[in-house]
Amino acid sequence: MDYPILPCGDCAVTIQIGSEISEETNRKVVAVLQTLAGEAIPGIRELVPSYSAVCVHYDPAVLPYDALENRMKHLEIKELKSQSASQDIVEIPVCYGGDFGPDLDFVAEHNGLTPQEVVAIHSGNTYLVYMLGFLPGFAYMGGMDDRIATPRLTSPRAKIPAGSVGIAGGQTGIYPLASPGGWQLIGRTPVRMFSMEGETGAFALSAGDRVRFVPITEEQYREMEGAL
Repeated sequence: MDYPILPCGDCAVTIQIGSEISEETNRKVVAVLQTLAGEAIPGIRELVPSYSAVCVHYDPAVLPYDALENRMKHLEIKELKSQSASQDIVEIPVCYGGDFGPDLDFVAEHNGLTPQEVVAIHSGNTYLVYMLGFLPGFAYMGGMDDRIATPRLTSPRAKIPAGSVGIAGGQTGIYPLASPGGWQLIGRTPVRMFSMEGETGAFALSAGDRVRFVPITEEQYREMEGAL
């Protein structure tokens, strides 16, 4: 592996894969992530992908730094092929506007569109999950149409409901848990993006996934919410 390996404290290293946010960099990040996961190296506790790097948390009592660095340098990365049209797409149902999306009208006005046009544009694209962060299961997604790009709120909300779908600049994302936040809220999904199952929890999305939002009515939302 030719990527720089940088110490990150006394029990983690960062594999620096690139310096820009792009689909090509994400493809390399996912390739490193999958290769390391497949190796199942004793002593590695967790793998955390970001926009352009992978952080490797390890137990130095089991896997000393020198041994980890040597293993990383000799690791043969299994490169991923370019994402194909046949890749599975995760469909996320979203009820747009109203109490579920209090900022939909602002996003529309900011971009000189109608709320219906914003919904059509947002649900008409396929998005790439670059990474999870901020909260467990919060997926930062790229590929949003510039026509609906909108700055964050000038003053963040103290509490945003779980499942809220938001826009911040040229990104879109889903709040997996109720929390403070400053993204423009345009809708909400009944799908649970994170649950406290297992040792690390269960995530609905992972880095490298492809996502499409599917508009639903409030009635459909309530039915799905009750079924979960």
